Amino acid sequence: MKNIINTTAVILLTILSACNVSKNVETPKPALPVAFRNAVESSDTTSIADIQWKNFFTEATLQKLIDSAIVNNYDMQIAVKNIEASQLLFKQVKWNYTPQVNLNVTASTSRPSDNSLNGLSLSTFGVPTKHIEDYSANLALSWEADIWGKIRNQNKAALAAYLQTTEAKKAIQTNIVASVSQGYYNLLMLDEQLTIAQKNVKLNDSTLRIIRLQFDAGQVTSLAVQQAEAQRLAASQLVPQFEQNITIQENALRILTGALPNRIERSSTLSDLQIAENLPAGLPSAIVSRRPDVKSAELALNIANAQVGIAKANMYPALTITASGGVNSFKSSNWFNIPASLFGTVAGGITQPLFNRKKLKTQYEVAKVDREKNVLQFRQSVLNAVGEVSDALVAIEKLKSQQAIAANRVTTLQQATGNANLLFKNGMATYLEVITAQGNVLQSELELASLKRAQLSAISNLYRSLGGGWK
Repeated sequence: MKNIINTTAVILLTILSACNVSKNVETPKPALPVAFRNAVESSDTTSIADIQWKNFFTEATLQKLIDSAIVNNYDMQIAVKNIEASQLLFKQVKWNYTPQVNLNVTASTSRPSDNSLNGLSLSTFGVPTKHIEDYSANLALSWEADIWGKIRNQNKAALAAYLQTTEAKKAIQTNIVASVSQGYYNLLMLDEQLTIAQKNVKLNDSTLRIIRLQFDAGQVTSLAVQQAEAQRLAASQLVPQFEQNITIQENALRILTGALPNRIERSSTLSDLQIAENLPAGLPSAIVSRRPDVKSAELALNIANAQVGIAKANMYPALTITASGGVNSFKSSNWFNIPASLFGTVAGGITQPLFNRKKLKTQYEVAKVDREKNVLQFRQSVLNAVGEVSDALVAIEKLKSQQAIAANRVTTLQQATGNANLLFKNGMATYLEVITAQGNVLQSELELASLKRAQLSAISNLYRSLGGGWK
């Protein structure tokens, strides 16, 4: 009796000490800077990523496009379906704790040969029939005790996988908000550049008329007419090019919103949009919990932790309890004769893997390697996020300087073009000076519009890089 008690105590202590067969790896704390590179020094720890996208992108048409894309974009709809599927799987895993119950109903008849053991036995006992009948109806129950935490780890993995799908939806929405806004800014830039090109064509037409009059008067040669005509054609060629790009950009935006290609009505021009001055980036430490892709990488580590626990639990004995009960009879007429036909059995067993232990050990080691890979991938995702924010900040800073220089250049060249035209009409400047001035102002105005678009896109990219857009 004493030996039985000691053995039982040892078994219980072993089970209790081994209930957690695998130690989870906590989410590593990545090395983060105190502040983002190129961020403006400030005591303000808030971030533009905390602003809802409708309050960040306030232009009416842009809001409408983003709202439509979030609802109708097919990538978003697929992400929602992924969430639904993952939620169903997560709910299903919870049933792993409950016993498996099956209803079995069988009826059989057989005729043994006269020379068989069953046939001779029937003759010995004087059974007149040579047919053996058996009727049975029972409930069979099977339940595996979660001693080593296998089911618990399955639940953890399913929960993390479900949360991953929600983070994936957030990441898609963040990218959609950034893509739609940047596409819209590009569309407004193309509108502005088309207007600039059309205006320059009219200016070249005026210059060409004057040069032709001078040619008719014998004041200039045919070379002047040809060069002025070439300048006008160069500006004219830009018009269909910008019109083509506008149509392509409109189609792309419509497809992003889940609609057929068509024209997009604008409620603003590029010059109407203001460049925000105060763009706080917040603290780098907040990026871990705010960016969906980083959060997804953290959840992947949770799944890898759970898989290690499952693989380790597979190497240990499995305690299974089975039971069955119902009615059984050799005659159909007595099948439900209660209680005479009742039967029941209960059994418990421990299964220890032996010959496939090497395979299970290998699976466990592979699971640990996968977990280490997920740690590295998490660190890399944080590093990429910090780098993207820094890139966006430096782009905003340097584009602002470029825009100021380009604006001064445009003002200077516009004045130069006006002076050249005035001097040319009074015979104090050559046609080459006029053509050169008009060509320079065209390129500088187009470049200024491109820089304005780049500034707006950089702000949108900063918003995305910080994890904004999914709220």
